[in-house]
Amino acid sequence: MKELSDSKKEVNPALKLALEMGPLIVFFIANNRGEKLAEMFPALAELGGPLFIATAFFMLATAIALIASWVLTRTLPLMPVVSGGVIFIFGALTLYLHDETFIKLKPTIINSLFGITLLGGLVFKKPLLKYVLGAAFDLDEKGWFHLTIRWALFFFAMAIVNEVIWRNFSTDFWVAFKVWGNIPITVIFMAFQFPLINRHSIEEPDAQ
Repeated sequence: MKELSDSKKEVNPALKLALEMGPLIVFFIANNRGEKLAEMFPALAELGGPLFIATAFFMLATAIALIASWVLTRTLPLMPVVSGGVIFIFGALTLYLHDETFIKLKPTIINSLFGITLLGGLVFKKPLLKYVLGAAFDLDEKGWFHLTIRWALFFFAMAIVNEVIWRNFSTDFWVAFKVWGNIPITVIFMAFQFPLINRHSIEEPDAQ
């Protein structure tokens, strides 16, 4: 899983977080203020209710974030690119067919795709997570194997959570969970992986 890059540049961590979180926050705000936005800009009312307006803003914000990432860092990490592609496809279907089911299925599709990809790599003895996190961590093969399995299971679990929430709760709750639920859960999950990472880290030999 390589990055699509030219000459990679370092980026401020705060800016990187803003690029990753920005589209989700735009989605949340546009959904909450959809009716107000439609009143201010009548053309938006043609899209439908708040979720459809939010979907259009989400697609636009995602495109801007990807372009900004390329301009500022000369790199496009694979996961945001795949996620962006699914957002554009399912967002377009949502707006064209006027069916909110497609945008709600997006997290299920993305998480399932990542989980299947990670497990598929292990079948061919390729811990693909190593190509994503290898610059940050230096683990032995057993460590990468176990970490990859954990992430794959996490992605599948998040796909199931998304299915449960969008099918059983309101749209507003689902949108709020995407921003204020998914991110904290992911951060907590990552924190629980550090004991495994520490156990399997390869220590660099002391320079002589």
